[in-house]
Amino acid sequence: MSAIEGTIVSTAIPSIVGDLGGFSLYSWVFSGYLVMQAATVLIYGKLADLFGRKPIFIYGIVVFLIGSVLCGFSTSMEMLIVFRFIQGLGAGAVLPIATTIVGDIYTLEERAKIQGFLSSVWGISAVVGPVLGGVLVEYIHWSYIFWINVPLGILSIIGVLKYFKESIEKKKHKIDYFGSVFMLIAVLSLMVILVQGGVKWAWTDLKTIFFLSTFVISAILFFFQEKRASNPMMPFSLWKHRLIALANTTSLTTGMLLIGISSFLPAYVQGVMGYSPMVAGFTLTTLSIGWPIAAFLAGRLVIKIGFRNTAIIGGAFLIVGGIFFVMLDPTKGPIWAGIGSFIIGLGMGLTNTTFIVAIQSSVDWKDRGIATASNSFMRTLGSTLGAALLGGVLNNRLQEFIKENNMDDIISIDAANLLLDEAQRNVLPESSRILLQEGLTLSLHSVYWGVASLAVISFLLTVFLPRKKEDDHKY
Repeated sequence: MSAIEGTIVSTAIPSIVGDLGGFSLYSWVFSGYLVMQAATVLIYGKLADLFGRKPIFIYGIVVFLIGSVLCGFSTSMEMLIVFRFIQGLGAGAVLPIATTIVGDIYTLEERAKIQGFLSSVWGISAVVGPVLGGVLVEYIHWSYIFWINVPLGILSIIGVLKYFKESIEKKKHKIDYFGSVFMLIAVLSLMVILVQGGVKWAWTDLKTIFFLSTFVISAILFFFQEKRASNPMMPFSLWKHRLIALANTTSLTTGMLLIGISSFLPAYVQGVMGYSPMVAGFTLTTLSIGWPIAAFLAGRLVIKIGFRNTAIIGGAFLIVGGIFFVMLDPTKGPIWAGIGSFIIGLGMGLTNTTFIVAIQSSVDWKDRGIATASNSFMRTLGSTLGAALLGGVLNNRLQEFIKENNMDDIISIDAANLLLDEAQRNVLPESSRILLQEGLTLSLHSVYWGVASLAVISFLLTVFLPRKKEDDHKY
């Protein structure tokens, strides 16, 4: 349900915009969902530790399904965005707690293999999602891309109610309400800044300054609240655990790296190489094929050679993939880009699966929910941060190129959008088209240097992971 949601909406969004209008709000269909998911994931993780996985998981699915049904009934883009916020509010509980449940019911040896199997879901969804979305949009209606979640969600609820047994100690829990509120406000403010800052709002805009100030104040209040709370929402002692701190930091950098590929590779294949959206989609699909293959292998490698060595191999694949993209040029074609994506997928599969299994094996049941959620949060934060930073690199480099060629009075950065549509690209004057393609090539090359740098940082972080489990310390 979660995996298909990530791919099926992307396919249908042009039809949704065509039906509802509101193209200027296009990005918030995705951002609204992402912001609420990121803002609530840590809270749900902690609540799952206090009250058990089952009630929080089922609550998350129910909210997600309510949001899905409402999305299908939207009659304007504003309504759709509000309902996507509701979907995201439920999604914050769905995937992290599902992963936590796996950590609860399987041993270390079994857990490594099962996490590999679960990762294959993302690979399958990367292929099924766009195809299913295309069929529903073309032959039925775009609303069904949201309503298809309903039977999947109901099956999940039935399965968990019937087969998942957990025994929770009956006692009155002291909930850190202030910590929850401060964290929610801080994360929401940060996400809005990362999504809007430098894109829709200038960094000196009053709205940007307001949300930045709100983030800083809320973060400070959250810090002091957690220091004094008897049962803190986010135990800082968790971050004293060397393995968890390094795994989460690496998830932040790999999240930034991943968004650098998934967001900007289609622009290169379509705008610079001149291929169709379908070909551009193929170059990303290879990443989703490499990921589950590597995740499956990681489940076996973790048992044989340990967490650190498996993560290091994954980090090495990320560097090799980064080199492929640094060397990418229009003459190499989409096959080269697809191979680079596949190698990045191998690196992501090896590192991501290893980190989840390692983190869950390093904490007790009472902290497994928040520990797993912290890793999900850091990866989501990395994706949002990466989109903002690498998007800024792209825009600044393209603006510089246009100025260097004394074309800033004739064309703007937005003219690069014309390269992504074949019909509009073909009616561009040849001189303008060549100039824009050259500028986009150089700009994306700068982005891929950023991706390669993040791959190197990720690799170095894996090197510092504890050599053996006993080398780490229990927090």
